[in-house]
Amino acid sequence: MRIKVASLAGFCFGVRRAVEHLEALLERKSERERVYTLGSLIHNPQVVASLEKRGASAVTEAEALELARSATEDSPVHLVIRAHGLEKPVREALLSVERENAAFHLHDMTCPFVAKIHRIATEKTVGGIPLLVYGDEDHPEVKGIVSCAEGETTVVHSYEDALAKEKILASADGEIVCVAQTTKSVNEWKKVEKFLKKLYTKAKIYDTICGVTENRQAEAMSLAASVDGMIVVGGRNSANTRSLYETVRAITPLAVLCESAEELDLSLFAGCHIIGITAGASTPRYIIEEVTTKMSEIIEIQEENFEQMLEESLKTLNTGDIVTGVITSIGATEIYVDLSAKGTGMLKAEEMPLDENGNPVFKVGDEIEAFVVRNSDVEGVIGLSRKKIERMSDWKKIVAAHKEATVLEGKVTGAVKGGVIVTCGHIGVFVPASQTGVAKDADYTTLVGTTQQIAIIDIDEQRNRAVGSIKKVLAAKRKEAQEAFWSTIEVGMKYEGTVKSLTNYGAFVDLGGVDGMVHVSELSWSRISNPADVVAVGDKISVYVKSLDKEKKRISLGCKTEENNPWNLFTSSYAEGDVASVKIVGITPFGAFAEIMPEVDGLIHISQIADKKIGNPAEYLEIGQVVEAKIIGIDNEKKKVSLSIRALLTAEAEETDAADEDIAE
Repeated sequence: MRIKVASLAGFCFGVRRAVEHLEALLERKSERERVYTLGSLIHNPQVVASLEKRGASAVTEAEALELARSATEDSPVHLVIRAHGLEKPVREALLSVERENAAFHLHDMTCPFVAKIHRIATEKTVGGIPLLVYGDEDHPEVKGIVSCAEGETTVVHSYEDALAKEKILASADGEIVCVAQTTKSVNEWKKVEKFLKKLYTKAKIYDTICGVTENRQAEAMSLAASVDGMIVVGGRNSANTRSLYETVRAITPLAVLCESAEELDLSLFAGCHIIGITAGASTPRYIIEEVTTKMSEIIEIQEENFEQMLEESLKTLNTGDIVTGVITSIGATEIYVDLSAKGTGMLKAEEMPLDENGNPVFKVGDEIEAFVVRNSDVEGVIGLSRKKIERMSDWKKIVAAHKEATVLEGKVTGAVKGGVIVTCGHIGVFVPASQTGVAKDADYTTLVGTTQQIAIIDIDEQRNRAVGSIKKVLAAKRKEAQEAFWSTIEVGMKYEGTVKSLTNYGAFVDLGGVDGMVHVSELSWSRISNPADVVAVGDKISVYVKSLDKEKKRISLGCKTEENNPWNLFTSSYAEGDVASVKIVGITPFGAFAEIMPEVDGLIHISQIADKKIGNPAEYLEIGQVVEAKIIGIDNEKKKVSLSIRALLTAEAEETDAADEDIAE
């Protein structure tokens, strides 16, 4: 048996757009925000149930208006309009509330194709021109279209219904606007269209059936004509799915409509050679894949039954056995293996494992282990699989890692919606975005191509599916590093840390997975009011442990040491009588303060500024000016320095006088 899946099966543009918008809204909403959909977002019970579980409840029009008015700053409300659109009065009422209440947010996810029909109904019926809608009268999309019309409206659900309402339609006096529900049958619409053109002389007919719907139906018809049976996957309340089902049922006698794989009766397809699968516009890809997987089980059952029959004539090997043989030849498409007395085995060349350079791992004469997939054909050749045994081996490692809580390593081979795939051997493990270890708003696709360690956090042994976590491994490593850190840290130990954050009272420093705090008084030998005056986030600083509380996991750090004490640096570099270039940093009535070196200032008393009596230091000095001054006093106890410009001026004058006397002599 073979399975053919329609390429256009599943979500249409409008439905996918609405679902993805709502999922993104649920992902980023805060706990205080409320999210609702006006009616079921799409006609698929599984998707609706999943969205409701995540916090998006479906409400009626009356409830929607009440919720919109109840929105507050502390409890905002988000309302999502489904792809089918809304009736005009309800939409206008909600828009009015949104304009008046900033805490209410309306998300209009009306399908662009449906919105186009609304515009036609609004603009082309001005003056009371009648409107005919080919569609289901109770469908939300049709109700929304009808509400936009200015003239009388008539809804027909089929060609026969149009014929039955001919007298009513004929009263339109030859002028009418005609549109179709986007998801209706194209063939039926063509018959209705032909009838309308005969009935009206001035009919304005708009082909508004969605192009995707038309193509989906055409593909389904073609597929149905080439298979023994068809499966249509989708919600029974979906007009699109029902129309698709009616289309294929008219072509093939075996047509089944199902909402999920669980309700599929496999016995219906016994004896079929080719099965076709299509799906309505409200059917997500994962449900289509589940149905396809379940149908694949039939193929496996049939193959196993066939192999059992062959097994009766060849008792030496059984399907599912693991055998060992010697490679006798390697061809372009097949590899033959000598299984000794058991016969000759054959596996496809594509099954041959390759090394990192793309060359076959095995060669002629090598021993190889393989899985028996077919006992023996008419020529006595036993079908083997290498990939199957490798997958089995890798799956056992996955199961063991889950049971024993061990860590696996794999390569991130792709990014999918909601996470990444980490390939461990031949098994792809799904890692949700929340378990990638990447920040919530960051791009987790950057992990693709990297090698990561993962922990297996969930497993489905029946489907061979596993869920992993990179975040859990990283957390365990951090915990291990922290435990090692706390077991070795002692008071007085020195570290090179990174400033992680600043507060008014100090700086938090990352010591390598563990943070310590440097009080503002410890950041500088001079008095500062704000840590930002001396350090910034990201700075590397040298610190030492002043005190610690291992029980409460608190570390008090210090920066100030005798080695970096500015006063000690000053006294080791200067002595009384030395001359230094100093910068004026402050002027007072009694003198000027000058910086000798960072964090060490000296006072130039007013009497030491000039070689004569002065009234104001500012007449001779200014802030920022660099001058030469002599150190005339150092008070180690009070850590004060006295400077003199006058001493240098006097010495210079004495030298000049002495020179003058020499000349005179």
